[in-house]
Amino acid sequence: MIDSKEIALARKCLESALQKGAQKVRVTLNKSIMDLAGTLNGELDKTSHCLDRSLSINLIVDGRFGSFSTNRIEDTDSFLDKAIDKARMLAPDQFRDLPAPERTAKDAKEGTELGLYDPEYSNTDAQARIETALAASIFKSAPEGLISEEAEYTESITDTLIMDSNGLYCRHTETSFDYGVEMTVQDAQGNKFSGYWWDSSNVRKDLDTSTICPIALERARAQMGPVPHPGGKTCLVLDPEVSSRVVSPVLKALSAYSIQQNNSFLTGKLGEKVFPDSLTIIDDCRVPLKRGSYLFDSEGVATKTVPIIEKGVVKEYFVNTYMAGKMGIEPTIESATRPKVQAWPRPGLTQTDILEMCGSGILVTGFNGGNSNSSTGDFSYGIEGFAFENGKITHPVREMLITGNFITLWNNLIAAGEDARGCMSKLIPTLAFSNVDFSA
Repeated sequence: MIDSKEIALARKCLESALQKGAQKVRVTLNKSIMDLAGTLNGELDKTSHCLDRSLSINLIVDGRFGSFSTNRIEDTDSFLDKAIDKARMLAPDQFRDLPAPERTAKDAKEGTELGLYDPEYSNTDAQARIETALAASIFKSAPEGLISEEAEYTESITDTLIMDSNGLYCRHTETSFDYGVEMTVQDAQGNKFSGYWWDSSNVRKDLDTSTICPIALERARAQMGPVPHPGGKTCLVLDPEVSSRVVSPVLKALSAYSIQQNNSFLTGKLGEKVFPDSLTIIDDCRVPLKRGSYLFDSEGVATKTVPIIEKGVVKEYFVNTYMAGKMGIEPTIESATRPKVQAWPRPGLTQTDILEMCGSGILVTGFNGGNSNSSTGDFSYGIEGFAFENGKITHPVREMLITGNFITLWNNLIAAGEDARGCMSKLIPTLAFSNVDFSA
């Protein structure tokens, strides 16, 4: 998608920046196309075509650092003059640097090494996308109680190229085919309930759009007839659609930015056992044909498949080149690329298995607001989902609140399934915890 002319322009920009006085330079060229066909109640509602192209340049000029971007890559001469002049106006920053060449990716020259680009992407047109979206609709079959169906089908491609003055050259090209739908149903009393479902694939032929509307409809109908539920301590089971809500704050707390700013509840915990033996999270980031895989980060540093947390021990902080210099620690990678929670206590656990293990509690399928404190790990979230007894769902619940602390929560881990959704970049399965505080 990025053509040879654009590559030459990016290289010229890098070379010109050096000639104009920058000592070190990194150029990032991003290009993306997204085509959308949206339907409403089984009829075409909207179409859109979006093209985006930008060139970002990081400059180190006389010990000063500046970051600038433009979408006019054919003529960057005056852009570079202004960027370098502005960089010279900034305060010196001794810790700004490019990553050492031996840390950067050497196996991402073409962009297609991971197999995330579908060559069939270009063999379609707007009419074909519209037909795909219309064919997936079930509204005209008039399922009982269905009052609206709003859906979007998108096809997109992203292409990223990074070069720097240390000789870095790496590229990542990825296609994506996505379909999502929200169904709204109405009960006999006129109460409305909505359910959403989606799926995504890097390869067009692997996306089955025919299953998505029925699942969304089922999820909407399942919410009908919510029953007030008493508060108290009970088991919390998180559906894979929302389970990343308790993993993302942990990953954020492992960021050197958060630690350096005293805004992390995991400060000083590297190498320590903070979580239970049952918790292992790895960055499974180099798996061909899998969503979320990446061979390098935004600095061009090569990714690695490494444990982030291993049997409860914090094994990895996310430290880019700048924060490594500022904090006086070794650099790693800037963030987790494809975090994966490993199954516990045995492989192959399904959500049904986990509900049976827990006996009774609440299965959370949605969050409604709330917040968490990144420096203490305390949280408070509004939730909706389903109460269950003896491992079986009994009724929907809404407008409840869960509160607690992430370290305490994870130390009450009962089980982690093996049902993470492959269409997500974070592979977080069904999770179950004991002694969680719920309030009505």
